[in-house]
Amino acid sequence: MLVRLHKHLADCGVASRRKCEEYIKQGLIKVNGKTVTEMGIKIDPEKDKVTLPDNLKMREQNFVYYVLNKPAGYVCSISGEEEPKITELIKDIPERVFPVGRLDKLTSGLLILTNDGRFAYEMTHPKFQKEKEYVVKVRQKITPEAMKILNTTFFIEGRETQPANITEQGPHILRIILKEGRNRQIRRMCQNAVLHIEKLKRIRIGGFVLSEEMQPKEYRKLTSKELALLNPNFKG
Repeated sequence: MLVRLHKHLADCGVASRRKCEEYIKQGLIKVNGKTVTEMGIKIDPEKDKVTLPDNLKMREQNFVYYVLNKPAGYVCSISGEEEPKITELIKDIPERVFPVGRLDKLTSGLLILTNDGRFAYEMTHPKFQKEKEYVVKVRQKITPEAMKILNTTFFIEGRETQPANITEQGPHILRIILKEGRNRQIRRMCQNAVLHIEKLKRIRIGGFVLSEEMQPKEYRKLTSKELALLNPNFKG
């Protein structure tokens, strides 16, 4: 799906849309290795490589990084009309943070929050292929036929999905590892296999695993060691 470059940069937390427009006009942004200055240019975030200069000034200087155990029933969007939002859970965080990627309203588990646009970009852009692991509980018993369908790639918005790593943990439990964040991919996979999802929880991103001791709605700051597990490029 094509999106405007300045909107994509803003959605990744690089800066406001207006500031991102300025960066483009100044020739600071490259797409597929070529400097772009044309306003209104559109890209495919899942195919095109967007490069930012190392010294690009972000809108926030005091970068912070949090992990939240998101409960089901909350939306990750920090704007729009749908309620309740995860902002209700993080009112004590003094900085203005945003989620790194999203979990849909009915999905729980590991969610990273930050004000560091570069970190968010490196965590979410498909070219970095960050593994994300989920535990899925389904209503129906998992059959060999269902597993075969789950392991079959399919198309979302005109592009074929990458193969997922799927293991059966019990008659009704799956573990699914994805390397891309396609729109509601796991829910679509289970729908194709005629499996009704009762619970969907993200438990891992990269090398960082959500602690079983962390309760729903609980959040805390990440350590430098944990940030390196999430993103080996993290400089601290």
